[in-house]
This record gives sequence, structure tokens and C-alpha cells, in this order.
Amino acid sequence: MIQLEGLTKRYGEKVAVNNLTFTVRPGIVTGFLGPNGAGKSTTMRMMLGLDRPTAGDVRIDGQHYDHLKDPLKYIGALLDAKAMHGGRSAYNHLLCLAQSNGIPKSRVAEVLDTVGLTAVAKKKAKGFSLGMGQRLGIAGALLGDPRILMFDEPVNGLDPEGIHWIRNLMKSLAAQGRTVFVSSHLMSEMALTADHLVVIGQGRLLADTSMADFIEQNSRSYVRVRTPQRERLLDILHEAGVTVVESGSGALEVDGGKAEQIGELAAQHQIVLHELSPQQASLEEAFMQLTAESIEYHAHTDTPQDAPPARQQAWGDGWNRS
Repeated sequence: MIQLEGLTKRYGEKVAVNNLTFTVRPGIVTGFLGPNGAGKSTTMRMMLGLDRPTAGDVRIDGQHYDHLKDPLKYIGALLDAKAMHGGRSAYNHLLCLAQSNGIPKSRVAEVLDTVGLTAVAKKKAKGFSLGMGQRLGIAGALLGDPRILMFDEPVNGLDPEGIHWIRNLMKSLAAQGRTVFVSSHLMSEMALTADHLVVIGQGRLLADTSMADFIEQNSRSYVRVRTPQRERLLDILHEAGVTVVESGSGALEVDGGKAEQIGELAAQHQIVLHELSPQQASLEEAFMQLTAESIEYHAHTDTPQDAPPARQQAWGDGWNRS
């Protein structure tokens, strides 16, 4: 378990991390999200004792990191895949870590096999690709068989097979009751991996909730309906007190109702439906919605001045069709 209480880090007048309080619990994969410059890397460095907090506290299984004896047996971390001596072989890199943390030599071969680097164990790390370096960094994190794992952008440089592998590895570690904390900008992958989310912006905590609740609370869910009897269905939904948005594609977007209820209502009135599909925002859309005001670095895309804005017509409970 990782516990943060009022964690703060200032660099001069710049507040990189501002009074963060949250707990990373065992048995689930916790995703750590935030825009560039939000303070994620600084927070993770303070967790590992690499940066000293200006204020607040962080504990690993109830202890400060610098009080842990043989820390790799408590927490394994991948923060920088290049943080290794390029002149050492993969085997010797891990052997040095093992010997300095009281870890049996036999464990080196085990983790090399786990990450798929057995065939290149004797090759120097400086010749490794980014993906191979990531695998070696993950091997180092696993070396002490720790109860807590921390990964910063673990899928960088990995091919599709490697991404699938690390996703399943993190889920497996959590299923074993371990604490798994992962930071990534790849939203599609995070949506498939994390059970819980901690989101920060400009150093402040924005969300600490389950994946499902995060998406529900920060996005719009609706049911998309297509029918050749459009006006009749509009009247029926109006009578039922349902809010409808007419999209530019010709479909109806129904808020405040379930697909089953809409389907039954249409069937009762013998209305033919060509589509009836629940729609929910992606994690990326929900993340962008929540962090819109916390983005430090904005890119701008110019659009032609004569391009007309997208238009939608909304029909609310009042149904003023004007």
C-alpha cells in the first residue's frame, strides 16, 4: 500500500505538487493520469525518495522509503528505461541489483525469462532497443518479488505483443493481491488495464475513483436511435418526458433512458428501429473533459474562416421546436 498525505513539492515559486492526499490500495491496478506538467513524475519520484517533499508525507507499507531495508523486496519501480549502465549485460545489470538488495542470484534468470529476455541476457544493454530496455526495466522492478509495483509509461517502445503482455502482467500482479500503480498517457491502454484512477492537474488532485465512475461522472451517456419513423418516435419520446438531441447524421440521441426502455416503447407503438445502441464516452473523452482547465501546454489548430461550425438541434423537456 502507498499512502500520500498532504504531499507538496515546490521549486522556488513553482508548485509542482500541491497537497496531494490519496491511497494506492492492493489487489487492483491503479492508473495515475494527468496532463503534461501535472506533477506525476515528481510525485512518483517522491514516493521513491528520489525527491524530498517540501511538505507532507508518503509511506510505503507504513514506512518511509529511506527506512526500508532491501527496498526492492518492498517496492519495484520502472521510472526510466534508460537508467542502467549501458556497458553491462542484461544479466549483470540485474545481478548487481540483486546483490545490493540481498536477493538470490537465481532470481535473475527467473525475471529474465518472465520478461522474455533470456536469449539476450549476455548482450550489453546499450545495444537494446527501447522496447527491450523497457522489458529489462520491468525485470528490475520484479526482481525482489515485491508487494508493490510502480510503472511510469511501461508500454513505451513495446510492440503490440509486448503491450498485451505488460497489460496481462499488471492484471496478474494485482490479482495476486499486490499493489500496482501505473502512469501512462496512452488512454486506450489504460482503459483496458486500470480498475481505479487517480487524476491530477497542475499538481492538485482532480479525481480518486473507479474507472467506471470516472467515465460516468465526466462524460455524457446516451442511446443512439435510427428509425424511418423519426417524427413519430420524437412525439412518443416527448410524451414520455425524455430529452432528445437530433445529431447531424440523422440519428436521435436519447438522454435519460435505457436502450431496453426505448426499444419496448417503440415496439408498443409498432415503430421500426434500424439502430438502438447505448453510447458512452471513452476514457480519453472523460479525461479531456475533466482536465480541460488544467492543461499547461496548449497546441492550436487553425481552421479555415469560412468553415461553418457544426450544428446540433436539441429537444428538451419543453420541446420548443423553433
